[in-house]
Amino acid sequence: MTEIYNKFKNDSRLKAADTVHRHKLGHNIGKYDEAVKRGKNQFSDLELAKQRAAWLKNKVIGDLEKFLTEFEVNFEKNGGKVIWAVDAEEALREITAIIKKHDAEYVVKSKTMVSEEIGLNKHLAGNQIDSIETDLGEYIVQLADEHPYHIVTPAMHKSKEDVAELFHQKFGLPENSSPQQITQFVRGKLREKFFNAKVGITGANFLVADTGSVCLTENEGNGMMSVSFPDVHIVVAGIEKVIPSITDLSLLWPLLATHGTGQNITAYNSIISGPQREDETDGPREMYVVLIDNGRTELLSRKNQRSALTCIRCGACLNTCPVYKTIGGHAYGTTYSGPIGSVITPWMKDLGEYKHMSFASSLCGSCTEVCPVKINLHQLLLYNRNDSVKNGNYSAFDSFSMWIWKTIMLNRKWMDTGSARLKNFVLNKAFSRLWGSKRQLPQISERNFKQLWEERREGKIK
Repeated sequence: MTEIYNKFKNDSRLKAADTVHRHKLGHNIGKYDEAVKRGKNQFSDLELAKQRAAWLKNKVIGDLEKFLTEFEVNFEKNGGKVIWAVDAEEALREITAIIKKHDAEYVVKSKTMVSEEIGLNKHLAGNQIDSIETDLGEYIVQLADEHPYHIVTPAMHKSKEDVAELFHQKFGLPENSSPQQITQFVRGKLREKFFNAKVGITGANFLVADTGSVCLTENEGNGMMSVSFPDVHIVVAGIEKVIPSITDLSLLWPLLATHGTGQNITAYNSIISGPQREDETDGPREMYVVLIDNGRTELLSRKNQRSALTCIRCGACLNTCPVYKTIGGHAYGTTYSGPIGSVITPWMKDLGEYKHMSFASSLCGSCTEVCPVKINLHQLLLYNRNDSVKNGNYSAFDSFSMWIWKTIMLNRKWMDTGSARLKNFVLNKAFSRLWGSKRQLPQISERNFKQLWEERREGKIK
C-alpha cells in the first residue's frame, strides 16, 4: 500500500466519524440542493439542454487541436499572447518570468482550480512573490492555510461561526462577527491591493475559439477587478476549456450557473478578448493565456475516459455523491475531488498511486444523473478500475481474495457449505479490519435464498 493511499484511508476514516464535520457539510449541501431545484425551473427542457451541451463539448474533445489553434490565432490577433505549457513546471516557470519582468511584489488572483493544480501560490511564495486570493471563499482557506475543499465553494466545510473565529484570530474582529461584517472587512482590505496591483491572475471558465476570448463567470466582482486594475492579466487554463463559438455561451453559462450554485445566471459574466486597445481606457496593457496540458493529453488518449474532459466544473457530482458527503473534499488529498476527480486524477497524476480514488465510490450513478454535460461518471470509474487491474496495480491479497470469492460464488455447493454462524465467523476474521471499526459487517442469514425459495414452492412460507 502506498503512502498516498494510507493517508486517504486514514483521513477518510476520521472524517466519516466526525459528526460535526458531516453536519456542516450536510447543511451547506442541503442549501445548495434547494437552490438548484429552483434554478432548474428556468429550463423548459433540461434534458435537451444537457444533450446539446454534451454534444458540443464532445465535438471539441474530438477535434481539440483544431479548436485550440483557432483560439490561439484569434486571441493573438486581438493583441494577446498564448503560452503552451506541457506540465506544471513549465507553466510555473513562464508565469513567474512574466511577474518578475514587471517587478511585481504581489499578484491579485481570482479563484482558479488550475492554479491550485499546479501549486502556483506555493511556488510564488518561494520566489518572494505574494499571491493574494480575492475570492472570499479562497481568501478564507488561504488564511486558514488550507486547500480548497470544493471546486466551486472552497470553504464549504466551514460554518459562519468557524469563519468568525478565524477572523477573530487573524485580525481581531469580534468573535460574533456576521458574514456581512466579515465580507465588508475583506472588501476594504482587498480594494487597496486591487488598486496597486501590477499583475492579476485568473482562470477561465471557457475559451472561445471563433473570437479568441476568455470567459469568466463569478458572483463577487473580484474576477473583474483582477482583470481591470492591473497592467498585466495572466490567464491559466486547461486545454479542455475551449469551446467553438461565442454563441455557445447562451447554453453553457446557464447550465453552469444552475448546476454550480442554483442561479439562473451568475452575477458577473465577463468576455475578455485581449488587452487594452488604443481607443480604450480600461483593461490590462498586456494579456497572456497559459494553456496547460499537465496530464490532460494522457486522459485524452483513453478512448473510454476521455469524455471526462468535457466537464465544465460545476461541482454537481460532488454535491450528490454519498462518498463526498461522508468524507468531504480534503480527505481525497487532491485538487479535484468527488466523482470527477476520481476519474481524471489517476490519469493526470499516476494510476498506480491514485487508483484508490476510482474504488472509493458506491457506483450509485447519482453523479451521472446530475451532470449537465451527461458524463457517464460511474461507468468511467469502472473503466478506471479495469485499467488498474490490467496494469497490475493490485496486491497479492487482492488477487487471492478475489479468486476465493469467485470460486465460491460460481459453485452452488460451496456457497451452501457450512452454517451461517461459521460463515459469519470467517468473514469477521478476514474482513473486519478492512471494513473499519466504525462499521458493522453485514450478517449472513441462517437460511439462504435457495432454501427460502424451495420452502415457498413447497408452500411452507408465503
